[in-house]
Amino acid sequence: MTAEPPARRTWGRDWGRWFGRPGRSLTRRLIWLASAWILVALVAAALVLTQAFQESALRRLGAMLNETVDEIVVAASRTPPGERIGQIQDARTLRLLSGKYWQILEVEPNGRLRSLARSASLWNYDISLPDGLTGRLDQAFGDVITFNTVGPKDDPKRPEPLRVAATMKSIPRHERPVVFLAAIDRSEVDADTRQFATLTWVALLVMGAGLVSAVFIQVRFGLRPLFDLRNEIAAVRKGRAARIERAYPLEIQPLAEQVNRLLDHNQEVVERQRTHVGNLAHALKTPISVMLAEAGTADGALPELVRRQTKVMQGQVDHHLRRARAAARAAHGLGETTPVAEVLDELAVMIEQVFRTKDVEIDWRAPDELAFLGERQDLQEILGNLIENAAKFSRRRVRVSAGDNGLGQMIAVIEDDGPGLPADRREEVMKRGARLDESAPGSGLGLSIVDDLTRAYGGRLTLGDSDLGGLKAVLELPAAQLERG
Repeated sequence: MTAEPPARRTWGRDWGRWFGRPGRSLTRRLIWLASAWILVALVAAALVLTQAFQESALRRLGAMLNETVDEIVVAASRTPPGERIGQIQDARTLRLLSGKYWQILEVEPNGRLRSLARSASLWNYDISLPDGLTGRLDQAFGDVITFNTVGPKDDPKRPEPLRVAATMKSIPRHERPVVFLAAIDRSEVDADTRQFATLTWVALLVMGAGLVSAVFIQVRFGLRPLFDLRNEIAAVRKGRAARIERAYPLEIQPLAEQVNRLLDHNQEVVERQRTHVGNLAHALKTPISVMLAEAGTADGALPELVRRQTKVMQGQVDHHLRRARAAARAAHGLGETTPVAEVLDELAVMIEQVFRTKDVEIDWRAPDELAFLGERQDLQEILGNLIENAAKFSRRRVRVSAGDNGLGQMIAVIEDDGPGLPADRREEVMKRGARLDESAPGSGLGLSIVDDLTRAYGGRLTLGDSDLGGLKAVLELPAAQLERG
């Protein structure tokens, strides 16, 4: 008759409860909502910053091109008719395919553009113009418009991107409008924009990761009192504590106080029910005892009938009162725990003494920290009936093992090496008044009482075949864990 500790299990953190689907978790909702807003804000910030940087760079290019346009307009205005328009004083426009170009075109009567002059950097190329440019310039006559196009460098893999400024003006000694174009390679601007965008996205990604981590930490520690309250309530429910003892922030302290009031109210209800049940028991048992005393040992059909029916009434009263007490304790007995090992030890010693003439040996095993989530009296009655039945029908050996299944339940298995019980009779013996063996003494209420008490606690009793050769009773009851000293 020894108690052995159970194998300990180490559980890792369930990170899915933080970052899984939001579902009904307040923590997940807060983390996901904050993360979504952070993501949207950072993406919008990255797009806006990249766009602003690009527009700023293009404005700088536009200002440079506007100066070039002004220079070629002045040069064209000062050149006499029939003479070649001279080059402006810009070194880049004098080098072949340098990336900076200008061109002057005249609008012909049919709307086509005829080149009048071009920079040396263009050689004999023309700046590629988009369709409908003449109409746009005519509508914005005198103003400068900008657009993007491709330069004269002949490289299919890397075409030369150009930023072009264009304006249409009327100049002296020219009957038709003249179009002035200035273009510059914008590869550097595009490269700077890509570099800026990359750095911005990386920086904002790091910032986003930091913000999400900060949100996680904030939610984790901000809601920590709620987690602590949940754990305390679970401890009360599992029988490890009787009340909520910790102090909590102002927002949830009223909830903790209300839970304590509910626990106090439940305890009061239990006490009142116990008092009522006790009063009822005394009220019923006294008349029954009087009837038995009056019937006495007299002979005859009537006294025998009175004695027999009175005993039936007494058994019924005991059964229903016991069931009512168990139901009340199971429904309201939060925080009450009973060490299983102590009860098994007491029962084994007592039942072995009762069946000492058979030399019954009861071998039991249970972890020291295993506890029944309910009252000691009920566990004694449940296990006592099962072990007594096993000892009564055993040849010599009874084996009892108890443990925690990890799901908040204790499993107790009671086996014997007796003749066993046919499968077709197992449901029958669970009924009130049924007996395993009509020749054996007893009232036939043992298994019925066990089944009723077990069901009152939300448990289950099942019967099967034992590998010892006899009957095996498997008992499931709510469990608690005792704190080790």
